[in-house]
This record gives sequence, structure tokens and C-alpha cells, in this order.
Amino acid sequence: MLSPLQGIRVLGLEQYMSAPYCTMLLADAGAEVIKIERPGSGDPRRSIPPFARGEGGAQKAGGFMAYNRNKKSLALNLRSPEGRDVFRELAAQSDVVVENLRPGASAKLGFDYEDIKELNPRLVYAAISGFGRMPGFSGPYSDRPAFDIVAEAMSGMMNLVGFEDKPPAWTIYGLADVYSGMCTAYGIMLALFMREKTGAGQFVDSAMLDNMLALNERMVALYSVTGHSPQRGRLRHLFPRGAFRCSDGYLALNVPDDTVWKRLCTAMGRDDLIADARSASGTARAEHANELQPIIEIWLQDKTRAQAGDLLNASGVPAGPVYSAEDVFADAHVAARKMLQPVQDPEVGEYRFARSPVLLSAVHQHEAAPAPALGEHTRDILGDVLGYPMERIAALEQQQVVQSVAA
Repeated sequence: MLSPLQGIRVLGLEQYMSAPYCTMLLADAGAEVIKIERPGSGDPRRSIPPFARGEGGAQKAGGFMAYNRNKKSLALNLRSPEGRDVFRELAAQSDVVVENLRPGASAKLGFDYEDIKELNPRLVYAAISGFGRMPGFSGPYSDRPAFDIVAEAMSGMMNLVGFEDKPPAWTIYGLADVYSGMCTAYGIMLALFMREKTGAGQFVDSAMLDNMLALNERMVALYSVTGHSPQRGRLRHLFPRGAFRCSDGYLALNVPDDTVWKRLCTAMGRDDLIADARSASGTARAEHANELQPIIEIWLQDKTRAQAGDLLNASGVPAGPVYSAEDVFADAHVAARKMLQPVQDPEVGEYRFARSPVLLSAVHQHEAAPAPALGEHTRDILGDVLGYPMERIAALEQQQVVQSVAA
């Protein structure tokens, strides 16, 4: 069965999370992704715990395994002139380059978009950075490096996470990286679709700060409309929203309007709260949250998360249990959706990772190939893609321009 990106070749000048996650999405869709790695050490995430361990002492970093399935590894020394020549030859025969190097690094290597498009005008060149690199859109932070938490903080998102009497808190590790990877994959697809019409590639600029600010659009809209800056803690215009204790854990509940509030009251057997002045509107409920929360929790205290969730959902009140990782892995619906994709690694065995989230009716879900060993595909890429004879490949290995598993 045809895959959406079958026949598309992607070069990943990538490390850590954002660009590897982007190219993983492309690889899952059938693209040939060639991951460019430094000989000797490779992507830094190869050495970041936790590690999956196999028989005989083999180990692989879990984060690297999760974000690098279905890819090929080319260990290439880009600090050498010969290594840079190899990269240019590959770029001339590729459709997409994705990079998340430190700002300025690709230009120093001679690999920025202006350099590469001269070799391949059809190339789509996507750059992920903290603050953006598009000419005409540069700002005072454009040359700064950034990790995910910086983008969370400067987008205003971190200021909204946590409790009003506690310091700001981050959301989940790597959220800005993963979301930026998704946004960049979307931008690449737009550019490839446009190339079908124009025949020309283009530069795709993906800034982590931009991506997180767009994700935090509710803050932007509220401030634009009201002039008030939302703060962390309880919302001022609606209640209930949050996690409420059941007999075996917590249930997530959100009541965005009076209609859903009426349904909740009826489900709890408390129709008297529908017209009560303290709870008749979202603003009133927010003002009297300290009185209403115990009422909800008393009703929930003798019910499991599953019992309460079933009852509320049947009443038209969306609710769901607050899951741990163990709960997710045991959930029947997650299993039915095949969200946890098994990946069989020849060195450390089988593990499950989250699949790409979007399903297409005409695309079969293929078995995932494991994350590659460092330089696992070096010889194949140089021989099959660039047509190098084995003697030349051996010479590049001897000069430490490339590294191969078999070398």
C-alpha cells in the first residue's frame, strides 16, 4: 500500500528532540529519513537515560529509541571538507532538509538555505530554532539558543501553570520540542504541496517561541479582548474545572457553561443548585468554588473513577480519569486505537512507543523499524544514493570522514 510520503527523501541535521520528532513523523508517513550524526558520539540523546537493556550488556537510550524509529543513520564528520561535500551531494538529491542546530551553525558549515538552494532549487529547508530565522522577521533574541522550558516561559504559558500562591511551573518535559516538531512537519507538508504547484522549494521557519505562543492562544485572545492578563490558579469565570478526588484516584471534570452545569447537578441529584444564585452562572460558581467543591467531592467519594466517569458521560458531562503511565498502558481504548506501537529492537527487545497520532483511512499502519545504530546505514547511503564505490567508502572511513557499523 502506498504511503503518503513514499519517494520523499529527508536529511535530518538534528539532535535532541524537536527536529528528531519532526522527521519521525515524516518517516512514519513513509519518507526516507537520513539522520546525520557525529561519528563517535552521535545524537546527544543516545547517551541520555533511561536506558533499555538487552542480553549481553547492550543498551539503548529510551528517548532516542522513541523519536528515531524508521530512520537511517549516516555518521558523517561535517567539520571536514570531505564530509561537507558528502552532505552537499546528498542535499542535491533530497527533497527536504530539517535542522535544529544552534543559530548560525549551519551558515558556518555552508549549509544554510541560501547555500543549499543553489544546489537544489526544489529543496524544502526547514529550520527549527528558539526564536526564528526568517529574513525580515528577526528580533533581538534570534541568535539565542533555547531549550523547551525557555519557550514555555516566554510564551506566557508557564505563568499560567500551577497555583496562584506557588511559583510558575513547567507543563511536561519536552512539550515545546514535540509541539514544534509537529508544527514544522505541518510547514514541510505545506511547502511540499506548494512545490507541486510551483516546482520550487522554500525555507520553512519554525520558532519554538512562536509555536508555544500560538498554542497559548487563549491567553492572547483574553488579553486582547479584556486587557486583563490571565493568572495561574482557579479561573475567574467558570467552575468546576480540574481534578476531583474519587475513591481510587482523581477524575478530570470541566463545566464550561450553564447547560453542562445543569447536567452535572441532575447527575448528582442536586437540582437545587441549578437556580441557586451562588451557582447559577460560571462567574458565580467561580466566586463560590470553595463551597461547591466539597459538594462535588462528597458525591464522588464513594465512587471509583470508572463509575463516576461512566455516570457523568452518560449524562452528557464529559469526564475522564486522571491516568498514570500504568493506567494508559492498561487502558482498553488506548489498545483499541493501537496508540502504543510495538517496536522490536534487535539489541534490547520489544518496547512500545506512542504512534503518530493521525490516522488516514487509505494508509495501512506499517510495522515500525527500530531506531538505528550509529552509522548503521552509512555504507548503504553512500553506495546506493550517491553511487560511491566500496573503495571510496573505505577511504572515507579510514580518514574518519564517515563511520560505519561494519567499519
